[in-house]
Amino acid sequence: MRIAMWSGPRNLSTAMMRSFGARGDCACVDEPFYAHYLLQTGLDHPMRDQIIASQPHDWRAVRDALMAPVGQPIQYQKHMVQHMLPEVETDWLNGLVNVFLIREPERVVASFSAKRGAPSPAELGFCRQRELFQQLRTRGREPVVIDSADIRRAPEVALRALCKAAGIDFTERMLAWEPGAKPEDGVWGAHWYDAVNASTGFAGPEAELPVLEGKLANLAQSLQADYQAVAAHKLVID
Repeated sequence: MRIAMWSGPRNLSTAMMRSFGARGDCACVDEPFYAHYLLQTGLDHPMRDQIIASQPHDWRAVRDALMAPVGQPIQYQKHMVQHMLPEVETDWLNGLVNVFLIREPERVVASFSAKRGAPSPAELGFCRQRELFQQLRTRGREPVVIDSADIRRAPEVALRALCKAAGIDFTERMLAWEPGAKPEDGVWGAHWYDAVNASTGFAGPEAELPVLEGKLANLAQSLQADYQAVAAHKLVID
């Protein structure tokens, strides 16, 4: 069973990797297309050189590694949707359980801008997430969509629903994990993962939506259509 979790930045994706890693029957992979993405886009991300040195550069080599035996019943692949550049073929995803992790644009824009300044729409991945979701829908198995706010509001209920939709058993081990870095973390974890490394479980419910102004408010508004198109298919968490 291979689960590909498709998220944008400043979402709950690393905490979800911790959750699946705590199961005891799951091998985790952290953003395997990151080096390819940086090389092709030329973006100057923190730890750029270390990231490029740590991973294969050819997307075909990444794909082949992701489809190799892993020694565990489940593989959890943590992906950033913006890393899937146009040249990366996606036929290999047909046999995976594809899960789309979404978050409201206002929260993503506020969180990203606090860390790295005003982002471009492409950096936040909403358009690419919608494109990939719609592409995979046409191929047979319906992708699973889950909202990070629902996970934070009711972790056990949300994870039970996610596991059922993915076709795996839920275990309470997914609700807590040991603090600290993990072997599967990408090298960029040294820059980005301080908060999750200090955590032992999911944070509490989200606060009220942040109030954005000016260009950030306009950016969040421009992302709403892509977000809503995917959100219309999200799991209903009672």
